[in-house]
Amino acid sequence: MDIGVCVASHVGDIDYVVRAEELGYSHAWLADSQMLWSDCYAALALVADRTSTINIGTGVSVSGTRPAPVTAASIATINALAPGRTFLGLGTGNTAMRIMGHKPQRIAEFDQYLEAIKPLLKGEEAEHSFGGHVSPIRHIMPDKGFVNFEDPIPLYVSGFGPKSLALAGKHADGAVLSIPPDTQAMDRTWEMIERGAAEAGRELDRENYLTCSLTTIVVLEDGETIESPRVKAEAGAMAMASVHYSYDQYRQLGRSPGSRLDDIWDEYTSMLADYDPERIHQRIHAGHNCWVIPEEERFVTPELIDATCIVGTASEVIERLQQLEERGLDQLMILPNFDPRFEVLERIGQEIIPHV
Repeated sequence: MDIGVCVASHVGDIDYVVRAEELGYSHAWLADSQMLWSDCYAALALVADRTSTINIGTGVSVSGTRPAPVTAASIATINALAPGRTFLGLGTGNTAMRIMGHKPQRIAEFDQYLEAIKPLLKGEEAEHSFGGHVSPIRHIMPDKGFVNFEDPIPLYVSGFGPKSLALAGKHADGAVLSIPPDTQAMDRTWEMIERGAAEAGRELDRENYLTCSLTTIVVLEDGETIESPRVKAEAGAMAMASVHYSYDQYRQLGRSPGSRLDDIWDEYTSMLADYDPERIHQRIHAGHNCWVIPEEERFVTPELIDATCIVGTASEVIERLQQLEERGLDQLMILPNFDPRFEVLERIGQEIIPHV
């Protein structure tokens, strides 16, 4: 199994990806969220200049904030800087859109977006809809060095539910997941991907289709347990992001958060009940996937971490990764808390990557 790294895009933190390359990480997925981090394509250009072997791309770019020709030109520009190792991860914007007070792009719109961007990533003509008008478009100077369509740009579609995963099966070269790190979830995920491919008349080859899931890994020391403060310090932000997501689902769609949040849900929702409703979208994702803000520390329980992250001794982590790989997961990308990110990068690079 490959291990990649998801990066909170930061134009001043390129050394992090450089070190990931040195340690043998396979991919660097730079996150795209306009109201959280640096622009992912600006950061990717800097990463391309300072690396030579690691695969680089978006983790994931947001269809709702970037029209298809903009995304295609952006990633093709990166492909000119890092030919043969550039990929495009693409999603509807579960965080990026909601943090601006909007819902992610609808599935039908995302389907149309994917139909348009596939030929554009090859430098071919596509039908593009804008302002109610549809017109054929293509990059008209693809051979002048501005962009690179000669080296293929793999398309990986992010999906959380059956409809988006079906689109990943229909359109993409791989699927970007955020599933609980267990084998049963992987089985269900493959069913949804392959159902979407079959409905589109596509025969999917698992050997040539990338599956990658977002989580983080904490390698325990001898005698250390999941209750260790270090575990929360390294994985708490990832665990808490799952609560943010559940709250958005509850607030906008009325969906139940599930039993894993039973112990904290009432207290968490009460904490947010009196927040300014016009700005609640700014508050929900505070610290998103980087830090746990002080008033949310109490919600990061060992049970929540266990449900969203992979925690164990080196041998236990390696065994779990091997089990996931046997069920069809090709890669895990890690996103640890921001402050200890280099320490986590080193530990996994030295204790896990050489053995998987």
